[in-house]
Amino acid sequence: MTGPRFDTVVVVDWSAASAPSPAKPSADAIWVGVAAAAGERVEYFRTRAAAEAALVALLDAERAAGRRVLAGFDFALGYPAGFAARLTGRAEARAVWDWMAGAVTDGADNRNNRFAVAGAINLRFGVAGPFCGPFWGRPAGLDLPGLPATKAVDYAALGLAERRAVEQAVPRAQPVWKLYTTGSVGSQVLMGLPMVHRLAARGDVAVWPFDPPARADVAGVVLAEVYPSLLAPAVAREGGVKDAAQVRLLSRALWRLAQAGRLAALMQVPEGVPPDEGWILGAGHGAALLAALEEG
Repeated sequence: MTGPRFDTVVVVDWSAASAPSPAKPSADAIWVGVAAAAGERVEYFRTRAAAEAALVALLDAERAAGRRVLAGFDFALGYPAGFAARLTGRAEARAVWDWMAGAVTDGADNRNNRFAVAGAINLRFGVAGPFCGPFWGRPAGLDLPGLPATKAVDYAALGLAERRAVEQAVPRAQPVWKLYTTGSVGSQVLMGLPMVHRLAARGDVAVWPFDPPARADVAGVVLAEVYPSLLAPAVAREGGVKDAAQVRLLSRALWRLAQAGRLAALMQVPEGVPPDEGWILGAGHGAALLAALEEG
């Protein structure tokens, strides 16, 4: 198997910031890396609205030119098994994306209601006790019913796992339930899934690994979850803003593997992984990604 070929690879480091990021390119903001035959570039965005608009324009331009695109996002596209069915009545990641798109508000200035949404979801679980749902973490001054400031969750009692199968395979990846302080990828998930819902609803777009392989093999645009920290050794050598280095190097590595027809192994999901959880593109293949950087 050679795997699908892509002309352009885009890697997006997302942000859940509640205000515009600094005008000067800074860490913990939105960074987008693009790798293609014409070269590489990295772009910085202060708001999610500006980044999404730029992504749509980029995808449209690439498709108009007849180029296939792989777009990777540095946040989870699925939750631990069982969450989708409990929240939406359907055991499908797409049902969660749709639900989040309707519940999350996100202003042009990055103001958003992610903590309130998480608290409301927690209350929907209806478990007795002060910590009734899976999400945790919020600013100390933000008192929300159902959302604890610190981790005090009995996941076994909720009937949910704390970590997806892929997060057990990649221990450095943070659980999707953590919403605040260092490593709070959960907030990025809440603010990223509505965008994924909108992008996935556009024509000629597939989402790996949630869509059938045959569709991902022919779709003009394939969206996927990525984890740039798979390239941590190379990123550490780059210097500068870590986020910028991550998207630049991962887009380069994936593009080189795509040109060599060597993406198939990276796009194999282990047997037994619940279909509503998803998987990180390249999980377990950090060595192959690092090797691709050395081949240029």
